[in-house]
Parts: sequence; C-alpha cells; structure tokens
Amino acid sequence: RRGSDLQYNLDLSLKEAVLGVQKKIKIPSHKSCGECQGSGAAKGTSPSTCMNCNGAGQVRMQQGFFSIQQTCQDCNGQGLKIDNPCSICFGQGREKDYKTLSVKIPEGIDNGDRIRLNGEGEAGVCNGESGNLYVQINIKEHEVFTRDGCDLYCEIPISFAMASLGGEIKVPTLSGYVNLKIPESTQAGKIFRLRGKGVKMLRNNNIGDLLCRAIIETPINLTSDQKKLLQKFDSSINEKYQQLPKIENWFNKVKFFFEKMK
Repeated sequence: RRGSDLQYNLDLSLKEAVLGVQKKIKIPSHKSCGECQGSGAAKGTSPSTCMNCNGAGQVRMQQGFFSIQQTCQDCNGQGLKIDNPCSICFGQGREKDYKTLSVKIPEGIDNGDRIRLNGEGEAGVCNGESGNLYVQINIKEHEVFTRDGCDLYCEIPISFAMASLGGEIKVPTLSGYVNLKIPESTQAGKIFRLRGKGVKMLRNNNIGDLLCRAIIETPINLTSDQKKLLQKFDSSINEKYQQLPKIENWFNKVKFFFEKMK
C-alpha cells in the first residue's frame, strides 16, 4: 500500500524568500524495516498469498442480479497474508525514523507556496510506494519591509528641514543601501519608487520595485531657543498661506461648508 503524503511547514526570512536559499530540514518519517527488508514477515519467512482473494486484494460479492467488488477483509487489500509478523515492525514492513533533506528554495517564492518532494513522504506498507512531501512556505514578518506580490514597501523617516529644503539619504534594500534624492517641498506620504529593487517573480523574469513612503518626523525635546526659532518661522509662514497649500485648501473647504449651511 502507498505511503501517506506529508506536509512540513518551513519558516523563511523575507530575504531568503526573495533571494532564494538552500535549507536543510529534519522530518519524522518511516523507513523500510531493516529486519524484514520491508516484507513485514519475520526473518527467514515470507508473506503468503491470501487464499480468500487469491492475491487480488479484492473479492466479489453476489447480491441477486448485482455483483459488488470489495476490499478483501482477510488481507486488507494487500493480496498477501503474514502468518509470522516481524518482531520489529509487527508486520508493517516499516519502522519510525528521522531523515534530513536538503530543499532548494527558488528566488521569489511567496507566502503559502508549496514545494513538492516526490517520494519523500511516508514509506509504503510492505514495500509499497512512498508518498510525497509537501514543504509549505511561511515567510516571517520583516522589521523594515513588507511585500505585496513582486513589490516591496518601506517607510523612510525624514526631518522637517530635509522635507522642506531637499537632500539625500541612504535607503536600505535587500541587497544593500542606495542613495535617494529628496526634492524640496516633499510632503508627508509621498511615495518614491526604486525600480528593480523588489522581488523577482517565481514564474517569470519580471522584477518588482521598492516603494518608499516618506514620513516627516516631528522633533521632540526642543530647547527654549529652538521653540522661539520655530515660533518665528511659523509666524513668517502664516503671513502667506500659499506656502501651506494643504492648510489653505482645508480652510477654503471649511469656509465653503459653513456658507452652504446659511
């Protein structure tokens, strides 16, 4: 009888899944019994042909005009009977074991994908065919990047001064740092696209992008001098709302809302 299929859950880091890796896994399994060489019969003996089904593993039952084929109850469909079972495997022809396998993880594999290893599942009963092993991929959360298909996403914090005046920062990718130019007047939430810095698709050669979302950080623990400078700067900005288009737009919407209520 054919052995059962097995499933093994394999945890990978995002980098391993994106770039590919060779992993070794140790799984509980069964192997052919060394004492009886998988026959299930005691050493020096061998299974005999089932007399009830004549080795077919199936018997026919006649019920009136109908003929029904059923699994032989005497040999459980094996076609053989073991009169003197092996003392190690008790007639199963296999024994418990652990085995270590090397699994090649292709680049671009995604969460939930499965890799099939033919014949690496449970050993079959009495020298039956082995089942398959399915390696289920679970990708652990990354502290910097999130993945959506072939694209990667991350957030990049920048100072208020850099957002206003522009500059250049180093941005991490899975293959190292790259320089990213920040244009002046960058608004919070702006998305910068780094082409070709994402994930190579498993089933084709398309490579995704890395999308970086700008997060403008508000400074904390300001000194009294810094607060005075900011207050002076804010006063100069408030004199010309066109320098704050979102605020100006918001006030216009509020004004229009209340005018409609009159």
